Amino acid sequence: MLQNFKAISLSYKKAPLDIRELIALDEISCRQFLQTLKDFIQASDILVLSTCNRTEVYYNADTDYSTEIVKLLGITKGISNISQYLDYFTILNEHSDAVQHLYEVSMGLESQVVGDMQISNQVKQAYQWAADNETAGPFLHRLMHSIFFTNKRVVQETAFRDGAASTSYAAIELIEELTADIADPKILVVGLGEIGADVCRNLKDNTSFKNVKITNRTLAKAQLLADECGMEVLPFEQIVQGLKEADVVISSVARETPFFTKEMIARLNVLSYKFFIDLSVPRSVEPEVESIPGVLLYNIDTIQNKASEALQQRIASIPKVKAIIAESIDAFQDWTKEMMVSPTINKLKNALEAIRQEEMARYMKKLGPEEAKRLDSVTKSMMQKIIKLPVLQLKAACKRGEAETLMDVLNDLFDLEKQSAEAGSENK
Repeated sequence: MLQNFKAISLSYKKAPLDIRELIALDEISCRQFLQTLKDFIQASDILVLSTCNRTEVYYNADTDYSTEIVKLLGITKGISNISQYLDYFTILNEHSDAVQHLYEVSMGLESQVVGDMQISNQVKQAYQWAADNETAGPFLHRLMHSIFFTNKRVVQETAFRDGAASTSYAAIELIEELTADIADPKILVVGLGEIGADVCRNLKDNTSFKNVKITNRTLAKAQLLADECGMEVLPFEQIVQGLKEADVVISSVARETPFFTKEMIARLNVLSYKFFIDLSVPRSVEPEVESIPGVLLYNIDTIQNKASEALQQRIASIPKVKAIIAESIDAFQDWTKEMMVSPTINKLKNALEAIRQEEMARYMKKLGPEEAKRLDSVTKSMMQKIIKLPVLQLKAACKRGEAETLMDVLNDLFDLEKQSAEAGSENK
């Protein structure tokens, strides 16, 4: 199972927003989907990652379950004809390709806004859900901790995460362009998920925007962020008045269907320009609102990599980031190879310990407590020294790709399969 890591990915690179929002999973759906996969596919590790840019499943199995995973995703989302979207998915059945992809996604190399800092937390969250649902085995635990350590190195050793070139910051740059001719533009932020909260923090740091209101169904959450950012809270029941006053409406409302509909916005009687920036997936603003005179809509796909010094620094850092990833993958692959010989090492240790115990039993009755203790200590030390060289040789053979031959030799020399079977029968 150690060399059978696979992935199936639907991302912005192949799938337009209307497909991504159809298939996107919130936390409840992710957890439900993890449990469904656990019940229906034979995999030792399963990770489900769903963001505004991608929905992906990583799993460790001998069999290619990509078709079954898509069908189960359709059941989770209530999409009866999901097979028609198969061409939008990318399937990675090679172990090294899937591992490489997860590293690159986790570092932000695959993000729409390269180096997006949000993806790191989203991957950690996905890992936590896998751990909670008991779909993370030793392989995935080790892989994720290797990724987190790699991320730390990227932050410390490169400029890849410097500046504020994130999706939320790209939204701020867009607002600056849209309101360049508006004195003291009025901004309303609706919904305070991760992106919405980040937008507020970036707005706080931008001296061009003094008139910002935030609203959320949960008043306490809005008040907490407002206190942090020095902004005004608009009670959610007064949202219509807030919409009428706002020049720019930033929406990151989390729901399956659009919150802002054409009918709702039409009733506002827009007299000048009103800009809607929809950061939600699924979309929270109906595309048809643009048919209303004066209303302009920008969704997550229109917030592209905007020219900025921070972004250019990140792009320049990509070769260094890839070099760090390559080093981490090499170290991780060494560990996976060593895991392949771990059962043989344990069998060898058990075989030698059985011999030691058998010989000890022959002499223990003739020895006093102190002598028995010294004999136990001496024989344990001898056994550790005897086994040290074969273990080192096995690990070295792993790196050369020659472990199987040495494992066969050790199995034959010490009859490890028989020893293991006998130990198993004794434990029953």
